[in-house]
Amino acid sequence: MKKMWGGRFSKKTDLLTDDFNSSISFDQRLYKQDITGSIAHARMLGKQNIIDPRESKLIIQTLEEILLDIEAGTIEFSVEMEDIHMNVEAILTERIGDIGKKLHTGRSRNDQVATDMRLYVKDIAKDSKSLIGKLAATLLDLAQEHTETIMPGYTHLQRAQPITFAHHLMAYVEMFKRDMIRMEQVRAMADTLPLGSGALATTTYPLDRESVAAELDFSAVSLNSLDGVSDRDFCVDFLEAAAVLMMHLSRFSEEIILWCSSEFNFVTLDDAFSTGSSIMPQKKNPDIAELVRGKTGRVYGDLMGFLTTMKGIPLAYNKDMQEDKEPVFDAYDTIKICVITFAKMVKTMTVNKTVMKTAAAGGFSNATDAADWLVKHGIAFRDAHEIIGKLVFYGLEHKKSLDQLTLDEYKSVSPVFDETIYEAIDLTVCVNQRNIIGGPAKARVEQAIAFNQEWLKQN
Repeated sequence: MKKMWGGRFSKKTDLLTDDFNSSISFDQRLYKQDITGSIAHARMLGKQNIIDPRESKLIIQTLEEILLDIEAGTIEFSVEMEDIHMNVEAILTERIGDIGKKLHTGRSRNDQVATDMRLYVKDIAKDSKSLIGKLAATLLDLAQEHTETIMPGYTHLQRAQPITFAHHLMAYVEMFKRDMIRMEQVRAMADTLPLGSGALATTTYPLDRESVAAELDFSAVSLNSLDGVSDRDFCVDFLEAAAVLMMHLSRFSEEIILWCSSEFNFVTLDDAFSTGSSIMPQKKNPDIAELVRGKTGRVYGDLMGFLTTMKGIPLAYNKDMQEDKEPVFDAYDTIKICVITFAKMVKTMTVNKTVMKTAAAGGFSNATDAADWLVKHGIAFRDAHEIIGKLVFYGLEHKKSLDQLTLDEYKSVSPVFDETIYEAIDLTVCVNQRNIIGGPAKARVEQAIAFNQEWLKQN
């Protein structure tokens, strides 16, 4: 098959070159964006009388037919045509003859592929934001059920202070909200039309770039043609947003992996989202969470690989930029399956409330509250800290929690103690006394849930 750029060459390309140079095996995913962009370009060419308006209409009609045929699975792409752009143009020309050759007037594959990728990234950023929002909504529903489910909060993976499971879940809601904001920022960064930049120095034709931007729903046109064809920051932006999202999912996955172990037993995963062992009959493995954790490195690799690709490229377009597609495609596919599966796993898991509360009662997680009680009774915090530290040491030696110490044992360390210390270190009281914005008190968590439910509706 004759190359569309073959006029300058005296011999055919080697078959290995065709295979190595071709991107149709993966960039065929861009067929819809490519045809949509070509339709807008063809319409503008006719409106500007750069080509005959009647020919413009025929091109548009035929491109719409090609789009339907691709979606019906009746079109086979050619490696010899290299990429989705040349494949679509070849099919167009095959159907309507020389008129099809006029479609590429006033544009280059350089600004064409940049447009396709921007359209694609806008689409996947929107879809990713929606998927993350659904995950956040699942967590909000779960949090509503557990505003009174007491569990230990941790620092350094050591029991620190009592909180509720709802409060813990809401921390991830905040993370996923930021992920949604990042995806919206990705859309904004991709929302500039490069079409009209040509190969690198625009064109001599009187293109109406603004009308193309309006049809394709871009808010602006690129103001420098060199940057227009060579900018892939928006791809990096998407990969960065995807990497941060996976980092959040991985942190949550790590906690679930710990929680469903016999050492914690805070949650029990549904059988539908667990797997077994080929040799150990008793095993029930949290493979979904482990895979999400593992795939985080894959998305990090997509980001770092593409940053490395871009770091040494001079202006303007270079073939290296063909490497923008596979990492973006891979990252999107990965976060999509991870978010969807993770949400279902969390929604179906069983929360072992009694185990959580028992764990919170151990490890002296109410020690800070005991120190705060002393402060409220006139003791300086540093002195209170030392007094409670001595009581913790005493409790460890005698295998007693603060709740189990007698009042005489309390008074042996400080005469300030009285019977009201026991109410102050009750776990429910400990949680609900932390009644400020951002705290774990039931009322504050319920406010946060309501606020975030409204936020999700608006975003």
